[in-house]
Amino acid sequence: MKIFRKHQMIVYSSWILGVLLLVLYGSKPLFMTAGLVLFPIMILRAIKLDGKKRFKFMLMVFYVVILVFQVIFYSGGLGRMQQFWWMHRIENTLDIFVLFLPLILEYFIRLNNFTEFYLPSVQEKNTMPFVHVKLAMDSLQGTMDGINLLRQTVTLDRIKGIVGDLPRHSVIRYINNGTLTEAYFNDAQASLDDENIYIIVSSTGSDVSEILSVFTRKQYNHASISFDKDLHTIISYNGGENVYPPGLNLEMIKFFNKKKDASMMVYSLKATRSQKQRIIDRIREINEKGSAYNMLGLVLKTSMRPNIMFCSQFVYSTLKYAGLAYFEKIDGTVKPTDLIELDYHRKLKFSYEIFFNEYEAEID
Repeated sequence: MKIFRKHQMIVYSSWILGVLLLVLYGSKPLFMTAGLVLFPIMILRAIKLDGKKRFKFMLMVFYVVILVFQVIFYSGGLGRMQQFWWMHRIENTLDIFVLFLPLILEYFIRLNNFTEFYLPSVQEKNTMPFVHVKLAMDSLQGTMDGINLLRQTVTLDRIKGIVGDLPRHSVIRYINNGTLTEAYFNDAQASLDDENIYIIVSSTGSDVSEILSVFTRKQYNHASISFDKDLHTIISYNGGENVYPPGLNLEMIKFFNKKKDASMMVYSLKATRSQKQRIIDRIREINEKGSAYNMLGLVLKTSMRPNIMFCSQFVYSTLKYAGLAYFEKIDGTVKPTDLIELDYHRKLKFSYEIFFNEYEAEID
């Protein structure tokens, strides 16, 4: 099970990268090669799943069949439809479906808790409790809703926006250095009399957060931290909005409003003066040494260097550094909503919520 989880994000990221390449470049030999490389990983994952041997064997057979189908499809065995632009678009859609076949199969297996699946006998059908039928229908409805959400959210424009922004990022070197000014640190120092640190989760509507919401099924997919309640010192790891390099930056609230229902929730956490000072010193150190936004870590859940992080990873590791962490989890696996949902000891206190469009309407 541990190996399954270890390779899960690697496989997911490979598929996502494959789809991006297919949409932008249509490199079918590359996809066929990727399928051959991923096949041993999928077999290993099947072996490590909990379940009976017959179930594992069936799963491996399915992967073999899918691999053969992918090789035939990508090598042109099913024909190439290049005569008209709309035929090419249909072909690309089919390519994406074929690429995701193993992932679709795995998804339905996970719905069954990695246990053996079988067709019920006539007697079992007649004695099946109504609650089981309802659970099955709810599961099917959830799957359909997920597919609709995926179709509406993962658009070509969003994919192109993310890919177009990739050249600004780095996962191996620090590219953001000194963007936090001395004026920022003066404001942070002035907040030491406030006996709280503030944790913010937000739904901004950015391309990355919207696509993440499909997989996390969470509304809030960005996390920040502030030394003051009015958020004059709110910072996090972000893309810099083409103003600053991706990494540790002062958050610009006006850029949070990228969709009609954009919002943020602010929570306070008790912190001593020395703990807040420790966080300020840590942020100053990161600002001087350099940082980068860990976009790859969103999928692989790992960092190449200490100061390469994503938003919730930064917030949690900062709290942990100051002795303020109120739950235990590996830094790279923390989601923004974990900061709220895993507060089992009720350390957080809700402060307020902002609905950006309503807020702007009141100002106007």
